[in-house]
Amino acid sequence: MRILHIKKHFRVTIAALMLSVLFVNNAFADTGSLKIIVTDGDGNPVSGANVTAVTSESLTRRSGTTGVDGEVRIAGLDPSADYVVRVSAEGFQAARNENVLVISERSLNLPFVLNSGGTLEEIVTYGRSDIGQLVDTTSALQSTDLTLDITESLPTARTYQDYLQLAPTTKPVAPGGGNPSSKSGVNYQDIVDANGNTAGTSSDNVYYVDGINVTDNNAGTFGANFNSEIIQEQQIITGGVPAEYDGGQGLISRVITKSGSNEFHGTINYYAQSDSLVADNDNLEDASFSTFDTAFTFGGPIIKDKLWFFTSFQKKEREEDVIDPNTQQLLRTVTRDEDLGFGKLTWQATDNDKFTAVFFNDPTDRDGSFDTATLANRDTARVQGGDNFKLEYAHSWDNLILTTYLTDHEGELSSVAADTSTRNDVAYTGTALPVTNVDTDKGGAGTNTIQFRDKQEFHLDLEWFVDSSFGSHDIKFGYTRTMNESKVNSITTGDGAIYTSLGAQNAGLTLDDYTGPATFTGDRDIIVEDYADIQGAINASPDQAFYVGLLDTDSSGDVSLAEIGAYTLDQTAGNPTGDVNVYRINRTIAGATDFETEGDTFYVQDAWQIDDHWTVTGGLRAERWEHFDSAGSSVFTFDTEIAPRLSVVYDIKGDGSSKVWGFYGRYYDPIRTNMTAFAGTVTGSFREEQVFLGDRWLTWRTRGASGTPDGFFAPTTKTPYTDEFMLGYETSLTEDQSISITYTNRVTEDILEDYNLSLYSDPAVCGELCLSLDYFGFDAAPTANFFIATLAGAKREYDGVEITWRKRRNGDSRWFALASYSYNDATGNSNSDSNADFQGDVLWLDPRAINATGPQPGNVEHLVKLIGSYRFDNGIELGATYFWNSGTIYSETFAAFGRHLPIRVDTAFEDQGATQRWLVPNSIGNQSTPSFGTLNVRAKYSLDFGDRYTAEFFVDVFNLLDDQATRREQDLSGGDGVFNFGVPNDWVQPRRIFLGARVGF
Repeated sequence: MRILHIKKHFRVTIAALMLSVLFVNNAFADTGSLKIIVTDGDGNPVSGANVTAVTSESLTRRSGTTGVDGEVRIAGLDPSADYVVRVSAEGFQAARNENVLVISERSLNLPFVLNSGGTLEEIVTYGRSDIGQLVDTTSALQSTDLTLDITESLPTARTYQDYLQLAPTTKPVAPGGGNPSSKSGVNYQDIVDANGNTAGTSSDNVYYVDGINVTDNNAGTFGANFNSEIIQEQQIITGGVPAEYDGGQGLISRVITKSGSNEFHGTINYYAQSDSLVADNDNLEDASFSTFDTAFTFGGPIIKDKLWFFTSFQKKEREEDVIDPNTQQLLRTVTRDEDLGFGKLTWQATDNDKFTAVFFNDPTDRDGSFDTATLANRDTARVQGGDNFKLEYAHSWDNLILTTYLTDHEGELSSVAADTSTRNDVAYTGTALPVTNVDTDKGGAGTNTIQFRDKQEFHLDLEWFVDSSFGSHDIKFGYTRTMNESKVNSITTGDGAIYTSLGAQNAGLTLDDYTGPATFTGDRDIIVEDYADIQGAINASPDQAFYVGLLDTDSSGDVSLAEIGAYTLDQTAGNPTGDVNVYRINRTIAGATDFETEGDTFYVQDAWQIDDHWTVTGGLRAERWEHFDSAGSSVFTFDTEIAPRLSVVYDIKGDGSSKVWGFYGRYYDPIRTNMTAFAGTVTGSFREEQVFLGDRWLTWRTRGASGTPDGFFAPTTKTPYTDEFMLGYETSLTEDQSISITYTNRVTEDILEDYNLSLYSDPAVCGELCLSLDYFGFDAAPTANFFIATLAGAKREYDGVEITWRKRRNGDSRWFALASYSYNDATGNSNSDSNADFQGDVLWLDPRAINATGPQPGNVEHLVKLIGSYRFDNGIELGATYFWNSGTIYSETFAAFGRHLPIRVDTAFEDQGATQRWLVPNSIGNQSTPSFGTLNVRAKYSLDFGDRYTAEFFVDVFNLLDDQATRREQDLSGGDGVFNFGVPNDWVQPRRIFLGARVGF
């Protein structure tokens, strides 16, 4: 009933807002603007000149008249590199500039010099003016815009995720990744990803497609794939974000799609690759594979100048053999199928009213894992994707633009285990024979899971242009209403439990040995800090007498923590693989759960262009989020947070050719639905954590629908935030070249974690690291396993420098290029990022503890990127990318609870009044993978035939030099049963060739 109620409430709210038009939002109005400056031959402003801007790639047509200063701003323009701008004035020769570039959320200058003599022919120029159309001297927004000309000229993986690598500060990801970190974004997680690594995936980015927010509300990663043939422009925002935008530690990806036109147009293409086009693999056994990617596009008028359509469909398929790196034997053959549809209708009802409807979907099936370290018994199939919709209305007046829209995003991410036997993760130490993943990864994957991460949003946006005697103002107001929904139904396979055991050959170790400093291969799920909870469970158990008789070696009548640690692990009864019983998590109730968050966001912003030199943009952004549990009750409402943003830009010459600027902004990072699930599972699933003592399992912690709540939001919990300070300089070097340098400082604080309050409330244990109940906002703590709260003392700091040179292609130029260097210095004492992790559960990982601060794992200090393309007269175009990085920083770790945690000293010692086996000095970020660079090239041949047909043939060569460099190294001190510590476990793929062809009209 909760779902029906919320959706009804959501619809009522939307209707009321649309009718009243009382508020406005951060609708990401995917438009740009041009500042037209008209002068005569002597440099005097020409007032009263008529200006029009139109492109064949959009129905949008804008016009205006210059003022006494000879200037007019033409706003609300869809992005395109094909605008035609016309200027006419009485007594002057008319002028036209073709191939004018418009970039979303940019205001670029376009000067015109009109000659006397209105009866002469119109003068036509192409692309740029003498000072260049390159620098937005009114904004501090730092972004990389990718046009069709760029993406279709370079060797890429033909996905919007791969295009993100073209931005200067994005860090490298593994093939098939797609969530690159940028600047201070967290690039490390202690839970391994689908490729078995801890570095290379960010959960800080925000992803938009035509204004549809497709960010996964649970994981923070991208939540949708889509057809790469539909991209008109992609903008990658990495800093200096004004109040109208979401923001955070990561990047913002905004894709704007193609539209129809007054002429029918379309394409059909086919790309293919197989193992015969790939060089020998130097590191893993060669595996056979084949892949293809085919698509069509078709668009045009339904009613010319009024109603257009554009549609496309793309199909991708990959079939690959997966080879076991230990045995070199075939594990499985995996097939991945994607069907990516897209449709768009645009109705220009009047010159000032436009309606747009967008639909795209991404159903994807993968019948197994491509990861070579995943054994056949641990294999899973995946079903993902969903439907996405957007309905938009925009109205423009002379100096006012209203935009409002509704969006709906559906994101399924379900998995099915190939082997439904009981899962058992087994750990070993001191064994004579090598331990492999066959020894550690026994039984099936453990669960079958159906889950959806859906999102609905309403946007309302108003932009008002005001000219006054004190300068011009671009004033924006905005409102957003968001509902995130996470639906999960997870079923444990086998006997209903997931086991963590000790290898049979290690029978006889004590529990202290198991949790102690010895190097283990394989996962362990009990630590010393759990002894107190086990002790409490013994005292509360109806079998207390049995456990006292088993463990009370000093005959005191009670079981001490030392006696629990001395217990001998040697029982195998009932173990699914005959190993020694230690720990299991037993699901006694299975059932679906549904969690929601609802958010309201407001902003107000004014970009005040004081004169030809100074522009000041100030804004405030307010965000409020409420979380609902699986029964539909509110579990926590975060305080309304106010995020100020301020930039000051100085146009050095006053002609739009160069600028210096400064920016300060605060970005809040709303808590995702993974934390809603942690604190809000009150129906459905119920699990018991158990330890095996004697001849039976003792439940010492419960999670889920009944019993002790798993988590609880502490009343003082704050929303994490990042403060950003930036300084920059940018200038046009020529009519088509510019260079910029930017310094960025970021500090992230109020980081979220979960706490074990019993650990932090006993001075004999926690010493100076103790936290009072006041810190959490309690007079008396309610009963719960953990408490979600702000992590005391946690901080991440980032300093970075970026230098970027860019050459754009225009009507007079055959080539474009982009060269960048970025330096990233990141330190901190926490990698937590809106998730319940180990900090707060153990003192030795407390951010305030000794040795907890160091270089940020996952950071890449130095990045160099070279990108370019050149067109010859004979129809051939050559494009290339070269990316170099200095290597990824990581820590030496050990495995516990499915996580890779920094290694600890062997012997406990006292610090800050607490005695612990603290982290090894300088263990945080003390390792780095080698540096490497990769060169990719594309050759394209274009041939025109008939009146309007074009054929294109492509050859993409990835890793042209076949440098199969190390990308990642094993960070586990004891290895993982496949790769030992410090040994490479992921490499740049061998040289591979991709062939393609496209026909268009």
